[in-house]
Amino acid sequence: MSEAPELLLSVEHSSDAGVYKLSESQALVQSVDFFTPIVDDPFTFGRIAAANALSDVYAMGGRPITAMALVCFPHKLLGPEVLAQILRGGVETVHAAGAVVVGGHSVRDPELKYGLAVTGLVDPRVMRTNQAARPGEALILTKALGTGYVANAVKGGALTEDDPRVAEVVESMATLNKTASEVLERFDCRCATDVTGFGLLGHAKEMAGGSGVALQLDLAALPCFEVALELAASKPLAGGQKDNFVNTSPVVDAAEGADEARLRLAYDAQTSGGLLATLPAERADEAVAALRAAGVTVAARIGEVLAGPAGRVLVS
Repeated sequence: MSEAPELLLSVEHSSDAGVYKLSESQALVQSVDFFTPIVDDPFTFGRIAAANALSDVYAMGGRPITAMALVCFPHKLLGPEVLAQILRGGVETVHAAGAVVVGGHSVRDPELKYGLAVTGLVDPRVMRTNQAARPGEALILTKALGTGYVANAVKGGALTEDDPRVAEVVESMATLNKTASEVLERFDCRCATDVTGFGLLGHAKEMAGGSGVALQLDLAALPCFEVALELAASKPLAGGQKDNFVNTSPVVDAAEGADEARLRLAYDAQTSGGLLATLPAERADEAVAALRAAGVTVAARIGEVLAGPAGRVLVS
């Protein structure tokens, strides 16, 4: 398929967003994401869905400027006040990102869904991709893992949304990756992706394959929600987690005796997860300290980039 030379990144690269060059110093970053409710509170659902959609722009090192709302709404089941709260949560999050909502589209649907189509700006000379990891660099992760396990436990009745441990997970999902992205920019970060539906190992697989390198992950160093660790210790992979295992495990080499609960969380499908980034190894500890000082409190150095075997993810 013939493409315009201005199209720098698109779907076939497994990139977080499409990038279209406007000039030598400016390009559009465009992405779209929407999903069904992961929490009961409509305002909070709006916040999480918006943060999740905006995350793709931050992964590319971009700055969001506009967003358009996408809504599928069961009007016979839910009243207009529910829709208003969802949209309000989304708008507040978009404004917190320094962007504006310019419109959107809604349809009647038996199942509620909400999200955003987002446009941002980035300098193409210094944009991030998930294909630029270099041997010798360190791996950084900026949010804790386990949102999928916790969400499933809430849906199944094992946990409730008023549980403080659940509230911690919800607030993490509603938090923008804005601060993390801005701090990483100060440390020559040119390779990043946001950890979402494919789980940490799925996105690591894409980064390793796209960059022609291997990634070495230290399970003990992974930031994980304590409640998620407790759940993963007793519950096997299911649903999207199991799909991630099937799709990703062929390129994963897990050390014998690896912590099973942490390994399950590495496959866990995340909603509005953190940034997985590579940095020059000599600056990694300084970057983690700067991230934590800026409020990204669970940021951690979780591994390193190796020359090979290309496309493999090694888990110790």
